[in-house]
Amino acid sequence: MTDFRTSSSFEHRGSFSGIVTSNRQIGERFYKLKLEFSGHGAEAFKKFKPGQFAQLDLSTAALPSPNNIPEDLADASTRQILLRRPFSFTETSVHKDKTIAELLYCVVGPATLRMTSLAASDSLSVIGPLGNGFLVPHGKKTALLIAGGMGAPPLQHLAKVLTAEHTHIEVLAFAGAKTAKELPFENILDQISQHLGFSLPEFAKFGVKSQLATDDGSAGFAGLVTDCVSQWLEEHKPARESTVIYGCGPEAMLARLAEIANKKYIDCQISMERHMACGTGLCQSCAVECRIGDLNETIYRLCCEDGPVFDSREIVF
Repeated sequence: MTDFRTSSSFEHRGSFSGIVTSNRQIGERFYKLKLEFSGHGAEAFKKFKPGQFAQLDLSTAALPSPNNIPEDLADASTRQILLRRPFSFTETSVHKDKTIAELLYCVVGPATLRMTSLAASDSLSVIGPLGNGFLVPHGKKTALLIAGGMGAPPLQHLAKVLTAEHTHIEVLAFAGAKTAKELPFENILDQISQHLGFSLPEFAKFGVKSQLATDDGSAGFAGLVTDCVSQWLEEHKPARESTVIYGCGPEAMLARLAEIANKKYIDCQISMERHMACGTGLCQSCAVECRIGDLNETIYRLCCEDGPVFDSREIVF
């Protein structure tokens, strides 16, 4: 199993001020937020790895106007935001002495609802980089990125890093959701692009081909994204020793992905999701049950410190 627990993952973390440079809506409830870091924050987030995360303090963010509050969040919207919220970045970029980090979020509760009111020049307290990200094992030639719903951000970031720093690896992306409206992307490329294998601009800009899957068949493959991946593996039969699978999404999807990878003897790394109150291992609230090697024993590891990325063979689903 791959060991993700290295002290080097935490040596640059700290509490920094991120300045909002843009906050735009890309779907019914999907938004892209860009934060600019300077000074020590720029240095820290310049080293941010795909799969790591940051904790945002949204306690001082204002509510949007009543007309912009979805009916299903009207009651919850007034709740006080006590805890920070964890987010992965879709990508980071360096501009002179600044680091720009982009994150994708979906409005699902009072904290993310308040995020929609953030405007350029607003400041947020951000703790990070946190956790351990994805690794690139030696000898890999094919990387499959599997995103389920809001699991897309760290895999978009990974696509950028793989194509920039590991040019010998062929990268393919698979993205799934219940319906086309729930795909967290700006748009779907035209039929010509899709015929060439490029469905999503977020991956196409890195030269990465992508396939879509929706449970209801409203876009791309009709069915679960894991079924789409399984079909691709059966058709293309990549060499197991030179292939690696990366996944992020709902736990049921990750469990199925781990099962597929195990049956095919393919290395698989998955990013787990847990409620993380502190993000630094103090509260012990994000435990993940893990196997201990080949022993018939398990141990609980922390998603925030030991993860969120784990070897799929390690997780007890």
